[in-house]
Amino acid sequence: MREAKLRYKQGYFEIISEGDYVICAVSKKKILIKDLRYWNVDLQEAYFSPLEIDLKFKND
Repeated sequence: MREAKLRYKQGYFEIISEGDYVICAVSKKKILIKDLRYWNVDLQEAYFSPLEIDLKFKND
């Protein structure tokens, strides 16, 4: 398995470099591309779940 590089857009993402997963910006967990549901377009970050999103913005 290897890490993908993505460009996050509103409601979809573009694959820049093929791979199987991305890394959560908060928890550092691997997120399989097929399971990727949460990201931030402005920050270009992926999140494992709503819990990580909440943690990210509570700490900012």
